[in-house]
Amino acid sequence: MPVKFDNKLVVAISSRALFDMDDSHRLFMEQGVDAYCRFQIEHEDEILAPGVAFPLVQKLLALNNDAGGTGVEVILLSRNSADTGLRVFNSIEHYGLDITRAAFTNGERPWRYVPAFGAHLFLSADPSDVVQALSLGYAAATILPAVGQTGDGVRDGDSGQLRIAFDGDAVLFSDSAERVFRSEGLEGFSASERAQARDPLPGGPFKSFLAALHALQKQHPGEACPIRTALVTARSAPAHERVIRTLRDWDIRIDEALFLGGLSKAAFLKAFAADIFFDDQQGHCESATPHVATGHVPHGVANESG
Repeated sequence: MPVKFDNKLVVAISSRALFDMDDSHRLFMEQGVDAYCRFQIEHEDEILAPGVAFPLVQKLLALNNDAGGTGVEVILLSRNSADTGLRVFNSIEHYGLDITRAAFTNGERPWRYVPAFGAHLFLSADPSDVVQALSLGYAAATILPAVGQTGDGVRDGDSGQLRIAFDGDAVLFSDSAERVFRSEGLEGFSASERAQARDPLPGGPFKSFLAALHALQKQHPGEACPIRTALVTARSAPAHERVIRTLRDWDIRIDEALFLGGLSKAAFLKAFAADIFFDDQQGHCESATPHVATGHVPHGVANESG
């Protein structure tokens, strides 16, 4: 019988998000594919250093220890060929990561395999791949380079709990309210949200990913849950009510909700000790990178040209 990922959280990740491959990628951009292939084969026994998303993947896979090995599947999607990808798999084995499935596309766009694997989330260092996955309705984000972070993922006081933070509009929710804000200003936005306080917001690209996380959370008692989620939004009262009622309508649990009213999110993400933060606005993402691995979600009105 074919293997199925029933009841699993499936995360697809590119090799450049998982490992630090900046040097070899620079070689590819400057000297082309042949030089890149020679370099990877000549160095295939040299272990790659952890990348920005490496600590997140470690924590995701560690959930299987608590969920009887049925909770999470991490899949590698890489533009490497199988031949040059040997270095990547050697590094996966070196670090003891339980990643056994991969698609090596030899230069072709790997996002095409996101639907085939049924991934709830796709993380990549390539914005164009992320845009394509989002256009198909899958949660996807561009992993931004770390600023002042080490790749080992060790933080003072890290409890080992997986902590994921989300922006609201254009990430968990659609960008419909954000469009009102941009066209009618704060006063018009507040009036619109107050009038629609009992009307659930349409889902955004990360709704299904949050739902999958919630399904894993329900396997554990609240006080011992290895996953904690947070909504970190620029909204404030009176626009809070619609968000709360939307999550209630979805029957999805969010552990912490921070309504910041336009305050910078960076200090709050540091206080929450997020392992990763997803936001649609490039400026919010860039201010977060000194404190947390950050995924830019190029979706919605904030990312439309013109």
